[in-house]
Amino acid sequence: MLRVSEIRLPIDHDAAALPAAVAARLGVEPADIRSLSIFRRSHDARKNSALAFIYSVDVALADEAIVVARLAGDRHLQPTPDMRYRFVGHAPDEPGERPLVVGFGPAGIFSALILAQAGFRPIVLERGKAVRERTQDTWGLWRRKQLDPESNVQFGEGGAGTFSDGKLYSQIRDPRHYGRKVLEEFVKAGAPAEILHVSKPHIGTFRLVGMVERIRHEIERLGGEVRFQQRVSGLRIDDGQLVGVTIADGGELRARHVVLALGHSARDTFAMLQAAGVRMEAKPFSIGFRIEHPQSLIDRARFGPHAGHPSLGAADYKLVHHCRNGRSVYSFCMCPGGTVVAATSEAGRVVTNGMSQYSRNERNANAGIVVGITPADYPGGPLAGIELQRQLEARAFELGGGSYEAPAQLVGDFLAGRPSTGLGSVIPSYQPGVRLTDLAGALPDYAIAAIREALPAFDRQIRGFAMPDAVLTGVETRTSSPLRITRGDDCQSVGLRGLYPAGEGAGYAGGILSAAIDGIRVAEAVTRALLAAGEGGG
Repeated sequence: MLRVSEIRLPIDHDAAALPAAVAARLGVEPADIRSLSIFRRSHDARKNSALAFIYSVDVALADEAIVVARLAGDRHLQPTPDMRYRFVGHAPDEPGERPLVVGFGPAGIFSALILAQAGFRPIVLERGKAVRERTQDTWGLWRRKQLDPESNVQFGEGGAGTFSDGKLYSQIRDPRHYGRKVLEEFVKAGAPAEILHVSKPHIGTFRLVGMVERIRHEIERLGGEVRFQQRVSGLRIDDGQLVGVTIADGGELRARHVVLALGHSARDTFAMLQAAGVRMEAKPFSIGFRIEHPQSLIDRARFGPHAGHPSLGAADYKLVHHCRNGRSVYSFCMCPGGTVVAATSEAGRVVTNGMSQYSRNERNANAGIVVGITPADYPGGPLAGIELQRQLEARAFELGGGSYEAPAQLVGDFLAGRPSTGLGSVIPSYQPGVRLTDLAGALPDYAIAAIREALPAFDRQIRGFAMPDAVLTGVETRTSSPLRITRGDDCQSVGLRGLYPAGEGAGYAGGILSAAIDGIRVAEAVTRALLAAGEGGG
């Protein structure tokens, strides 16, 4: 099979156009194509170019060798790589110790799934609730200002990514095609098949809920268990070897192989790990605000005369600006046609995040506009970044009136340095509501100065980005984990055998896809260790 890239077709082409274009590129008759599948589809919607889809396709031909010889040197023609997932091993027939997976976000889900598919019957411990119960609890904060600290946007089945745009792309290196495995499992669980080939796949919250449930059922069908409302409160360690965990309700589980897939907001668990001597280090993360514009403004700025074309959907953007004070400001977790959501997991604090559905058809576009910070900004050890987050989130709670409403300010007022007293044309989407104020006191001075410099610079890239009526909502503090649990090449915690930190909370991923990929990588490390020890869960 051959992979042919850079096939360009008008965006309104009919079904026959693609095989005809591929045949013409290869110099064969359409009848010579035995099969054709789309590997990747992106679009070219630049203002000064013809609206077009650009395809990479995998093709089987009657006589591929002749075509390859004739087109030798064509950089847009290559053998189709083998992207099938291959397990590193399977459990033996004799039962043995069952591995534990702590946390059931993307990293935990895919660690558990791979271990279950390999026959090891993992036990998953999730501190929150099943995804549908969790959804109801999350609405409790959004609609009634009632926070459940154990069941919210951060904690529960599916992890924080469940209440997001559901983006499924990443820029990490993936030589073993783990990402393909993730996407294929999502399709089996109910995701649209297009995520296998569109350039920027996404799913949206409503679809993610059902998919997460189906993957859980598959893990259980294969002999695994998922136990909810089971917060790990301690580790049992014997001479540098993890031998079990304790649960907040007083229970205990013996295990010598534990995947720790916490997510970036398990602050109490991080404190427990530090007290237990698990090695951690502070790492950079980012802080800022959410910004909202009319989605139509972003569409016009990105697509020009093509804005509104049904095949394009809602436009996105990715922006970065390097400031005079040495800081970098960038857009984060951009949600086309989405909403700004309340994402705190602790009482008396306000945190924002972005979310959208598969349709991306809400009125506003939103994104984090965040400033990169480093441990030099929050000295004091591995947990110092968490303390900074808490301070900023408590300040946001205060600025919002102490009722889980979020502080907000119009961009025009923010740039002019004056409090906002009334909304303009952009109606903020954050629930349970916003309180207009002056955001200058919501972040450190260096971050405010950097964002004030960046917004006009972004306006030069996207006309209207600094429109006076655009709304800033604070604060965005949980862009990534503020610490890293150090691990070796075998994915085990440095200094503690049997503990396998994984995913975004451990500091090794950012987003659904990269966290899921890291979960697979860690599951493979656990598999190797179990097989080397002669253990299994068959």
